[in-house]
Amino acid sequence: MDKLRIEQAQHLIKNAGKFKDSEENFKPAESGKINLDDFEEILYKIIDMEDFIYSTRPSHNLNKEVAQEFCDKIIGLREKIDVILSDFGVIPEKNVEDEIKNLSQKFIFLTTKNSFKKLFTHFGVDVQRIIVAGVPLDVNDMKILNPKIPESALKPIKKKIEHVQNDINRKIEQFDPENMLIISEADKAGEILGKRGKKIYNAEIYLIKNLKDISPSEFKNILNN
Repeated sequence: MDKLRIEQAQHLIKNAGKFKDSEENFKPAESGKINLDDFEEILYKIIDMEDFIYSTRPSHNLNKEVAQEFCDKIIGLREKIDVILSDFGVIPEKNVEDEIKNLSQKFIFLTTKNSFKKLFTHFGVDVQRIIVAGVPLDVNDMKILNPKIPESALKPIKKKIEHVQNDINRKIEQFDPENMLIISEADKAGEILGKRGKKIYNAEIYLIKNLKDISPSEFKNILNN
C-alpha cells in the first residue's frame, strides 16, 4: 500500500500541470534536491484524502459543506505539489506576500508594539486582524513588569486592558479564527503577554529575538507551523 501511495504521489506531481491555468508555461526542470519533508507531506495528504473518500461511500455524493472540505484538501495538495515544482524551476516560486495573505486568514494576531503591526501588514496580513496590546492582559502582570508601579496608576491601566480584551473578543467574533497567534519580541513584555494569552485564549506563542529583522519567508513559516 505504501508503494502504491508513493506511485500516486509521483503521478500527481508529474501531472500537476492539470491543476494549473492552461495558459501557464511550464519550464524544463532544473537540477535540484527533493525536499523530503514536502514530499512526505504530499503522501500524508493523499492518505488523508483516501480516507476521506472511503468515508463518503457508497454514493460519494457530497453536500456543499463536505464538498468544500474535500476541495480544501485538494487545494492543500496542489499547493504542496507547486512547492516542489517551483523548487525545480518548473513554475515560478509563489509570491511570499500572497502566501502570507492567504495563510494569515486563519488567524488573528496579538503583538506588543505598533511597529510590529506595521511589519505584519507590510508582509501581507490584513491590518484588521492585528491587535496591539500596549499593556498586559491582566493587571497583576503589570506588577511583574514594573514592581514599583503605584496602585494609583493601575486604574487607568485596567481600563486599557479592558479595551484590549474587548478588541480581541470583537476580532474573534468578526473573523472566527482557527487560533490566535501572539508574535512578539523575546523580551519580558512578550513573555508575559504570551503566557497570559496562552492561558486565556489558548494562543500559539512565537517570541523572536530581533523581530523587526524577520524576513517574509520566516514569517510565512510561522504561519505554516
